[in-house]
Amino acid sequence: MTELQEKAIAAIEAQQVKVNQRSPQWMVGEQLKDICRVEPRSAGLIAQDLDVAAMSITEAEKKIKAFADAHKTGGFSCVTPMEADRILREFYGLSAAGEDEPASSSQQPGGNVLHLEDFF
Repeated sequence: MTELQEKAIAAIEAQQVKVNQRSPQWMVGEQLKDICRVEPRSAGLIAQDLDVAAMSITEAEKKIKAFADAHKTGGFSCVTPMEADRILREFYGLSAAGEDEPASSSQQPGGNVLHLEDFF
């Protein structure tokens, strides 16, 4: 895990201790940590954004709640994981899922590249 990923996760956890465990705000933090673990570039953006009060996990949860409220069926509302992911990505200005894949060792500076045609 990169230093930025660790910084982002620490920032999320610092905000999570201010809300009830398993609350909607806390769960936003869990989803953001999942994004940070697999997307180093997104982790960097999240780490920066969490320094701004208007970009807190509590504020992000309000966006998800607003979506849920706007899509109620009777007295019931639900947000699917994919919808929550899209809302969080829009809120934090992240690329779509899968577009920020970790670089392979051949793409990283100093990585070794193996070309199979070299063996023929």
